[in-house]
Amino acid sequence: MSKSAPLDERILEELRQIVGPDGVVIDPAERAVYGYDATPGHRGRPDAVVFPTSTEQVREVVALAARERVPVIPRGSGTNLSGGTVPVSGGIVLALTRMNRILEIDEANLTATVEPGVITSQLHRAVEQRGLFYPPDPGSQAISTIGGNLAENAGGLRGLKYGVTGDYVMGLQVVLASGQLIETGGKNVKDVAGYDLTRLFVGSEGTLGVITRATLKLLPLPEHRRVALAIFSQLEAAARAVSAIIAAHIIPATLEFLDRGTVEAVEDYAHVGLPAGAEAVLLLAQDGPREAVDREIERMAEICRREGAGEVHVAASDAEGDRLMAARRYALSALARRRPTTILEDATVPRSRLAEMVRAIQAAAERHRVEVCTFGHAGDGNLHPTCLTDERDREEMARVEAAFEEIFEAAVRLGGTITGEHGVGLAKREYLPWRLSPATLDVMRAVKQALDPQGILNPGKIFAEQGRRRRVVHAA
Repeated sequence: MSKSAPLDERILEELRQIVGPDGVVIDPAERAVYGYDATPGHRGRPDAVVFPTSTEQVREVVALAARERVPVIPRGSGTNLSGGTVPVSGGIVLALTRMNRILEIDEANLTATVEPGVITSQLHRAVEQRGLFYPPDPGSQAISTIGGNLAENAGGLRGLKYGVTGDYVMGLQVVLASGQLIETGGKNVKDVAGYDLTRLFVGSEGTLGVITRATLKLLPLPEHRRVALAIFSQLEAAARAVSAIIAAHIIPATLEFLDRGTVEAVEDYAHVGLPAGAEAVLLLAQDGPREAVDREIERMAEICRREGAGEVHVAASDAEGDRLMAARRYALSALARRRPTTILEDATVPRSRLAEMVRAIQAAAERHRVEVCTFGHAGDGNLHPTCLTDERDREEMARVEAAFEEIFEAAVRLGGTITGEHGVGLAKREYLPWRLSPATLDVMRAVKQALDPQGILNPGKIFAEQGRRRRVVHAA
């Protein structure tokens, strides 16, 4: 969908009647705030920002947009890292942050039913107070919303053992592009009646419908957790240790990787006691029954030492464990202090290819003379090469793009993918054909056409609008 015409006063007045006068923002300065998200280099400008407080209001807004052929861009906190909420065609940014109620915590069925604007960490605290556990744990959990997590199928620090957001979604309420309301799934643990539409909408990046309610699966809160930090003088030794831990049939709750640049930035920022001069560290955590946790933490420590760790420090207390885990969460904030622009990317490979991927990232950075620090969910094979740059420097940005193109190419060549948890959005739509076949892309376009024939929902995302010459990449 090309750039929409500015909304006329008639449409704005209808929007005010639906959500109330304070639910519609048209001031240029305030609209500008909703023209970008956490992805550098991508900006747009919505014609209006609308804040619904109920599913019925969402339904009415989308029906109005469908009638007037106005783009609708669903949005939570805007923490996404693929340009997924940038209003490239103008239109209405549908900010769902006022739909922020935890509607139910059902202890009998181990479910929570929430509105999309609930902050992820608030849900964590609410269920943990009842001895329950919602495992999805994106790095942005303190500010990101459940709706955003659903739209991007977010992962996080516990993804290795517990999976990603989509693994905990049992049912959805969705407003379609027509304004119709549908329900998918529910509280049944088993339900194979018809197509799995719940899975279809999770990770669809706001292009197929607007999620207005979700029923999420909960687990019992693990009895015990321990955290350890393994310090390596060789980066490849850390990568080998990751593969060795998995090969030993241990599935840690967390197995995170930070390279030297990230360690130094985090320590300079947060002063949590990370080792200066280490080429890489692995942050390990395990949870579950106390005896099993103690046994597996010790086994992981032995494996790290065997693979070359100079030191493995096991946290002596929960408080120390929390500080070490917080250090990983500081990574992006710490790196962002170094240069005006921080581009955090998302490349994933099979875990056995992790060392090769780390080498490929380093080679790309050196070849194109850009600064790239790497951290991420090593246990998933999901790395976040993060470039510290300045988007005002066009010559440097061209080298940055070339380096990332080489990194994505390496990921696909090693049998991996262009994104493990951030989504395609605007930033990676040209790379999607590297990962998916033409036939697969045709199926995806057919689904989009069926559910959103006018193309009003989050236009410009996932699918490239213009062809771009690409090199052929063969997966190993």
